[in-house]
Amino acid sequence: METCQCEAKWEELEKIIDAHRGQPSALIEVLHQSQELVGYLPRNVQAAIADGLGLSLSQVYSVVSFYNYFTTKPKGKYQVSVCMGTACFVRGAPAILERLVKELGTKVGDTTADGKFTINQVRCLGCCSLAPAMTVNQKAHGRLTPDTALKILKEYQ
Repeated sequence: METCQCEAKWEELEKIIDAHRGQPSALIEVLHQSQELVGYLPRNVQAAIADGLGLSLSQVYSVVSFYNYFTTKPKGKYQVSVCMGTACFVRGAPAILERLVKELGTKVGDTTADGKFTINQVRCLGCCSLAPAMTVNQKAHGRLTPDTALKILKEYQ
């Protein structure tokens, strides 16, 4: 687990923690707000939360590691989610994901070396009529091929 260089956001983080100081039951809410602020939950942020809420670091980490929503890794500027739901899967989503991973030189769940893209696969985006589909920072793109998916990402560079 890494430590972030997020001093610029530390004052805001302390305000989030202070609003719930001594309230262990507020852990999930504090984690959500902290991740939204910092972008992820590195060790020093988790330690500050643990100290503020009166919990151990291991208690905080157990919640962070249990819920898939929380992450201890920095995310890219652009969050790319490739749908692997049934409609997308049968219409070629695996080939799209494979192409994006290959072209960007990263793995599913990781961020590119330049910090621009984080590639994820998701169970369903809820836009089956657009299959195969992906989102880039919540914007949906559909009826993709490996080439059109890559072209869309180039527009974000």
